[in-house]
Amino acid sequence: MGEKHRGGRIENQQFQGGGDKSIGNGGALEGGESLDWRNINGDHVDLTNAMTGATLKQIEMALTLKEEDAAHWIYKGEGAVNLVLAYTGSSPSFIGKVIRIRKAPRNGSQSKGVNVKNNIALTPHERVLWKDVHQLISSSDKEIVGQLYVQHVMKPLLGSNYVDAGMPILVTRQFLELVEKNVTGQRPAWRVDAARVDSHCDFGLLMSDHSLFAHGSQGSSPCLSVEIKPKCGFLPLSRFISEGNVIKRRITRFEMHQTLKLLQREISQLSEYNPLDLFSGSKERIQKAIKGLLTTPQNNFRVFFNGSLILGGLGGVAKNTDVCTAKAFEYELKSVIRADNHLCTENLATLVTEALQKSGVLDKLLEVQKLDNIDIEGVIHAYYNITSQQCMVCKELSEEQAKIYTPLHSASLDESLRIVKDYLIATTAKDCSLMLCFRPMNKEDSGSVYDNVYLDSTKQSFDYKVYFIDLDLKRLSKVEDYYELDKKIVNCYRQMIKMGQGRNEVTSLKASNAAY
Repeated sequence: MGEKHRGGRIENQQFQGGGDKSIGNGGALEGGESLDWRNINGDHVDLTNAMTGATLKQIEMALTLKEEDAAHWIYKGEGAVNLVLAYTGSSPSFIGKVIRIRKAPRNGSQSKGVNVKNNIALTPHERVLWKDVHQLISSSDKEIVGQLYVQHVMKPLLGSNYVDAGMPILVTRQFLELVEKNVTGQRPAWRVDAARVDSHCDFGLLMSDHSLFAHGSQGSSPCLSVEIKPKCGFLPLSRFISEGNVIKRRITRFEMHQTLKLLQREISQLSEYNPLDLFSGSKERIQKAIKGLLTTPQNNFRVFFNGSLILGGLGGVAKNTDVCTAKAFEYELKSVIRADNHLCTENLATLVTEALQKSGVLDKLLEVQKLDNIDIEGVIHAYYNITSQQCMVCKELSEEQAKIYTPLHSASLDESLRIVKDYLIATTAKDCSLMLCFRPMNKEDSGSVYDNVYLDSTKQSFDYKVYFIDLDLKRLSKVEDYYELDKKIVNCYRQMIKMGQGRNEVTSLKASNAAY
């Protein structure tokens, strides 16, 4: 790290977490603890509380990533909105850390929810929507708003032991521009074409790399981590689902969306994963879900060995697991799972299943997902109440068809706000990921701060930890987009059924897509 800093000089940089643990000393600080920064004067700067203008100045006095720091941050992966970088340098404060950097559309336009540069963190309507979360509406920076949303909305719902809100860290434009140059060659080409690093951002989000255990805890045992994007784990039963869309009550959103993705050539084969299996509570069905993800990982499943990717895609949809990939993966697993040939992958599925059941995180996640109890077909009407616009959905319906939505348009503003807020929180939960990290326990290990799970087939005990990641704030302006996408997904699937083709026909398209 460079020591010169706009507004001061940094020495003996050290995070403080909870008690006397410190990342600077290699302590096992994990995401569930509060984060403070001790500056040169020994003053604590609380980076997880509300970020007022004064607090932002304190952060600026604490730390900034500059151009000379960019070489120490390498490409780890990306989603639609953020790029993730991992630290490879030697500063104790950053070992075992990742930083999330916001992206901007390549065409320069401002797609809804992804601004290129805007000092307004929340729109006026969003400030009304989140009025009960004071910390959120008092912030003036949209990067920090995202962190505060995780801290004050998602963390209480999902459990403080399973959520790492991270902390904002200042970044210079020169740092971001050099990062963009350094990582372009490692990003999927279609991601590069779609978006670039947003060099106008003031902040990145610094957090623990949950594909690793905390730096300095229990030596150098190899660790294996699994990232799962579970998606929606229930079928909607809302009475506001139109007669033409009742198929939504029988077929998962994930399966229907697969059909659309296949027809749009975003994937070459339908996934073998069923979210209902993962959330079923049945050991057999959860294991079936994990095996489906192992076979067709797409962008729903990744596996890391000591923080390095060994299965799945870095920044997009992974190819299906063919024989060669499966063999290489099995070989990598032998470093952690002591099983006979060809059984390591099978045992990994069992290990993940055991940890998911023991932790109970899927039950927590499903409960938050079910805050969406009237479906987007109901939520859209509450949205138009909030924005005081003419309802564009009812406008297209007959008077008789629109009657079903009368109770929604007659609801109070507070009720409409509750409906939309719950829907956006549920959407975060439907789109987040789970990171499970495992390492074998040695006989001499004692007093581990982590939970453990026993793999009977190999007679091994494993430390494990589980964290929710990618708990992004969903913007109010996206509600119309969600409604339109829902229509598109259902219409596509209905068309396949009308043609008497259904899933079998869709499956047959994979051959022509592969040839394409």
